Amino acid sequence: MRNYPTKVAVGLAVLLLSALPATRATAEQAGQAAGQSAQTTYTLPEYNAEQAAAAEKDSQQQIKLLDAFVAQYPNSTLMQYIYQFYYTAYYKLKNYQKAVEYADKLIAMPSDKAELGVRVSAIQARIQLFPLAYPKPSNDDWTKERDVAQTGVKIFPNLLRLTPPPVTQDQLNASIAYLQGAIGSADFGLKDFPGAIEAYKAAIATNPKDPQTPVSYYRLGIAYLSTAPPQFLDGFWALARAVDLKVSDSDKVKDYLRSRILQYEQPGCDSQVDAQLSELLQLAQNSPDRPASYTIPSHDDLQKISTSSTIITVINDLSGGGDKAKMTWLAICGAEFPEVVGKIVDIQKSDNFIDFMVFTSDNGDQMQNATTANMDVKVWTAAKPAGSTPPPAGTTDPGPQPDVARFEKDDPIKFSGAITGYDPSPFLLHWDAVKVDPSTIPEKGAAKKPAAHRPAPKE
Repeated sequence: MRNYPTKVAVGLAVLLLSALPATRATAEQAGQAAGQSAQTTYTLPEYNAEQAAAAEKDSQQQIKLLDAFVAQYPNSTLMQYIYQFYYTAYYKLKNYQKAVEYADKLIAMPSDKAELGVRVSAIQARIQLFPLAYPKPSNDDWTKERDVAQTGVKIFPNLLRLTPPPVTQDQLNASIAYLQGAIGSADFGLKDFPGAIEAYKAAIATNPKDPQTPVSYYRLGIAYLSTAPPQFLDGFWALARAVDLKVSDSDKVKDYLRSRILQYEQPGCDSQVDAQLSELLQLAQNSPDRPASYTIPSHDDLQKISTSSTIITVINDLSGGGDKAKMTWLAICGAEFPEVVGKIVDIQKSDNFIDFMVFTSDNGDQMQNATTANMDVKVWTAAKPAGSTPPPAGTTDPGPQPDVARFEKDDPIKFSGAITGYDPSPFLLHWDAVKVDPSTIPEKGAAKKPAAHRPAPKE
């Protein structure tokens, strides 16, 4: 998405504030003033020359008349209108940089030399012309753009002090929010991301129902993610707000948001991010700002859990539910655990695989007396049919293990594998890419081995 506020309007005459009434004298008043030189600020010939330039419809000819006026009356008090005609004529000729140049001349005039309404119109015109005049802005271009927009934020409120006010409060808020968005864009171009954050937040607060608010949220999110270090959580929240408010290309923004969350977390299973994204989008619908209580664990957070987990702590954490279960599952989903031991409490055979229903614990008595499984250990005994779910990413398919068919109920079993899912109630941990330790597979006619008591921790 582009970083400037909006594209220029079809014509400068349609600017929100361009129709402010001018206060220059009528021809009759100018004629009267010509006879009273002590009270006049411009002469009748000046006025006539300005009017001739104003009436000229051909932009090239109009510029010649304006050049002649400036040459003859360089200090005229009508110069504010001359500059206005200049930037309008150059806009029509699509010479946008010259249009900006004359808008800048008008904006730079002191308040006693240029009416408030005329300066306001020039500021808004300049902001709208900027992307056309400078498609590849330099730092100097961005700085000037920001300075002009900041000037506008300061002087626009004075419009309400005029009698009668030429704009309503709502119109004023819309214009100021527009300028704040321009400041944010300029700060973004200057890589002043903290400044951009403040500007976009101000634009949203000034006029939250503005049609540009979804774009402001999008740019706010990008600014948060561009700071050093990135402010990830606030950036995710702002992007979610943009998606909720139907920002342009919202599907692409949603995909981008998902990719950044995935990059931030690097969870065990990519699919877990989908649930987090859905929750984030739902929560952000009703809150412009991220609640302090809302968080998404970082990769470092998950890595700490993963490296300190054993199969017993995993089972305890997941079966306990709540935030702890969510964090643990993000950390260990798809993770491989070696040398897990347990007791087979049931066997469910299919054509190509066997589901061993296994109980494991760090308590020997519990292991010995167990009648209910807390793990579903899936072992393939024949080649997988075409279209079967592949093993988790990063794991190796051990291939068929037909000898495991010799296991019986109550036998001990030792295996390595990857955790692929779990049922919270009744609790059951699901395994795939399982490799059974051959030393634990019963030989034909062999006596049963005693049940194992304590599983080895994850390495």
